[in-house]
Amino acid sequence: MAFGNAGTRPNEPPMPDPLAFFLTWTTYGTWLPGDERGWVWKGKGFQLPEPDKERAARERMTEPPCTLDDQQRHVVEETITEHCRIRGWELYALNCRMKHVHVVVAADRAPEDVRDQFKAWCTRKLKEFEQSRSRGVPLACASG
Repeated sequence: MAFGNAGTRPNEPPMPDPLAFFLTWTTYGTWLPGDERGWVWKGKGFQLPEPDKERAARERMTEPPCTLDDQQRHVVEETITEHCRIRGWELYALNCRMKHVHVVVAADRAPEDVRDQFKAWCTRKLKEFEQSRSRGVPLACASG
């Protein structure tokens, strides 16, 4: 699968496929459209703060914003590491913070697909972990 600039810059030679993707995403509800720090609108780029848009986005939220504690961060890092092992992707770097995640990974598909898989699996494993934690099951047992 080619990820270079084929077809997007007809007057330039094609760029080689990337060695890896640097993926970053925020946790649910911690950087909403309209945010005072500015925000990115897909396909339109960086946008200035819009308090009314942020307020509307916050009102549509179905859960509270997600801030990860140390145990939850561990679950995210273990989930991404295991997903890369299963898929045969090369994981170069991984850092899960309280409100966002950074991953450098080489994969055989589009970066959006890789990110979406990571987010889906991390959400699933975090929900399982929270159910186990509410029942008092230790982390080592909950993440298996």
